[in-house]
Amino acid sequence: MNFAVIRRRWRRIRLEGGRSRLTPANWSTVIMLVLLAAIFVLHIACIIILLTATIDNAWWIFTAGNMPTDIWARWIFVNNSWHSVDFPQTYPQSYLQAVQASSVLACIFSIIGIFVFVAQLFTLAKGQRFLISGVFQFFACLCIMIAASIYTDQFHTDEKSLGSYGHCFILAWIAFALTFLSSVIYFVLRKKTAE
Repeated sequence: MNFAVIRRRWRRIRLEGGRSRLTPANWSTVIMLVLLAAIFVLHIACIIILLTATIDNAWWIFTAGNMPTDIWARWIFVNNSWHSVDFPQTYPQSYLQAVQASSVLACIFSIIGIFVFVAQLFTLAKGQRFLISGVFQFFACLCIMIAASIYTDQFHTDEKSLGSYGHCFILAWIAFALTFLSSVIYFVLRKKTAE
């Protein structure tokens, strides 16, 4: 169903004051609009979670001294203020850069995906509509999974008793699950609209 047809049917339902007979065509229009809105909200939630996981400073939290570490710096609370300190020399810098790059790429792919989603609603034909958005979400899913996996495998392996993973690390894994779900939904919708 074309998006312009959905808009016309929705406008007709609204103009009749909502008292129109609900035919199967009207119901399918309403269901499609609710589905599109839910997908849009899920995509926005994925972007917010990805940005929070990438920008905030709590991938690892040392229990002694309340010292959070993120993928950009290590923070120390001294004299009622937070100070950024460099990572120790034992940190594997190449892995850290891979985590940083993958996290940023996940955010970029997801943001591009939402713009492509909106553009596809108005420009592409029925069977091709959600494929590109699904591909961008899948790339975002892969990138954040790579970042979280590298961080799990390479960092703080000998410091397990000194701290725990922070909320940003957990958000990165949640973002992985949500972006994967979002990409699957896009691919399923593409198949349904192609039929």
